[in-house]
Amino acid sequence: MELKRVVITGVGALTPIGNTAPEYWDALLRGESGAAPITRFDASKYKTQFACELKNFDPSKFMDRKEMRKYDYFTQYGLVASDEAIADAGLDAEGIDKDRVGVIWASGIGGLISLFHEVVDYAGGDGTPRFSPFFIPKMIADIAAGHISIRHGFRGMNFATVSACASSANALADAFNYIRLGKADAIVCGGSEAAITEAGVGGFNSMHALSTRNDDPKTASRPFDKDRDGFVLGEGAGALILEEMEHAKARGAKIYAEVSGAGMTADAYHMTAPHPEGLCVHRAMCLALEDAGCTPDMVDHINTHGTSTPAGDLPEILGIKKLLGEHAPKVNVNSTKSCTGHLLGAAGAIEAIATALAVKNDIVPPTINHFTDDPEIDSSLNLTFWKPQARKVNVAMSNTFGFGGHNVSIVFKKYE
Repeated sequence: MELKRVVITGVGALTPIGNTAPEYWDALLRGESGAAPITRFDASKYKTQFACELKNFDPSKFMDRKEMRKYDYFTQYGLVASDEAIADAGLDAEGIDKDRVGVIWASGIGGLISLFHEVVDYAGGDGTPRFSPFFIPKMIADIAAGHISIRHGFRGMNFATVSACASSANALADAFNYIRLGKADAIVCGGSEAAITEAGVGGFNSMHALSTRNDDPKTASRPFDKDRDGFVLGEGAGALILEEMEHAKARGAKIYAEVSGAGMTADAYHMTAPHPEGLCVHRAMCLALEDAGCTPDMVDHINTHGTSTPAGDLPEILGIKKLLGEHAPKVNVNSTKSCTGHLLGAAGAIEAIATALAVKNDIVPPTINHFTDDPEIDSSLNLTFWKPQARKVNVAMSNTFGFGGHNVSIVFKKYE
């Protein structure tokens, strides 16, 4: 069968550096950091006392307080970002067949904050089982997808993807595949995460995964730097409207970029550490390019997973060098996590938005916080340090990886 073409017609973002997609994009180009001391709880006894929290976000502007009580933060974030993307795409307009619109929404953890507080309240009581009737629906990772569909009446396929930090990239890949197979006209896809809580920070600290640069949070997320010491925990959501191209054209929708390929692999190596040689990272990128009908010398830009961890950054660079060969120095490689921190299950979505906007606008956001070259990272690579770089971006890739060895690479093309 002939596969259909898939385009992006709407985006929405709620991030530590901007509460809408345009605010987020502008802050990326300015090289703004979202890291600051934690305000959500008293973190003074923690090894890491900072994170990339949302700024000036008031959910009551988007939903009434009675409604808010039913939602964990990750669902609130998902509703806000998806509302923006749906409005941006005009997907709530008359004439849309809502039986043909789906929702595939991701979260790596789900309602961690709700789970934590319910357990703490129970443990601090007299043993009487008093739990909120909303506890389970607030906690389960699929509930955001359900609430998005209820809010807009979308009756197509509806489920959640969970693959740790690769979760929302998997949601995007699934949406892409279902649409090109003709199973839907449009799909709201993306992810949300709200893990900045005592358990979230404490758990990642115990793994030695987080930066402990408490004296200078804004420079703590430093991908590819010799002195990187861990990622910075972030929160928020990203939403994309993927739509069959002819369906989008018929209704006069604006088009940001075309989604043209997806590659997915497993390291089959370790529960949290990537393969040190980046073997299956490389293979995921190869599969994505093959799927897109592209060759490595066509790639202009790669938005890396680039978490700022000692173990994670180098294998990805090795995989990229193996993929691109002599073409590697001509490609703008970056990590937007240097600005946003790591949004876990929402990372793939906000980074896909950044990559699609780079394709649309022919400019690559910077990797900030580079101070010392890592001798193990090839200095001939253009890692787009500190300042955005204007260039023609016809083909770009976004990489996202997760605990468990999950690897996803997505290819975006300029729409023509």
